[in-house]
Amino acid sequence: MTKDILLSIKGLQSLSEEQEDEMEVIIPGSYCKRGNMHYVKYDEVTEGFDGTTSNLLKFSDRCLEVRKKGVTNTHMIFEEQKKNMTYYDTPFGNLLLGISATNVSMRESEEQIDVKVDYALEINSEHLAECSIDVTVRPRNAGGLRFI
Repeated sequence: MTKDILLSIKGLQSLSEEQEDEMEVIIPGSYCKRGNMHYVKYDEVTEGFDGTTSNLLKFSDRCLEVRKKGVTNTHMIFEEQKKNMTYYDTPFGNLLLGISATNVSMRESEEQIDVKVDYALEINSEHLAECSIDVTVRPRNAGGLRFI
């Protein structure tokens, strides 16, 4: 895998049987691997706010960590069959998050890495949604990326 990558992050929140929120972002970033840990860095802009948020994804085959610093700040840990608590600092205030991951998996090939996480999300000790995150890491020049 090259250092310059394109990162695709798809998120799904199932708030109820009738209500699902889905989002996807595709953004350039940088990648490196140290030992059995993978690292992806990228910056994001929050609409309506000055400044950016620097993001660091750190993952292996059973764990994903997300660190955000800037407009929003947090350190979320997704570990299979564990519940982790963290604060999510937003421009609107702090939220206490509970993250209970039921599945964390990674598939790695020479030209692509896929990470999938399924988890339950609590905010301020109240169950909010069943969620999933799909992360795909590809070399920036790999092609095969379609925009619809």
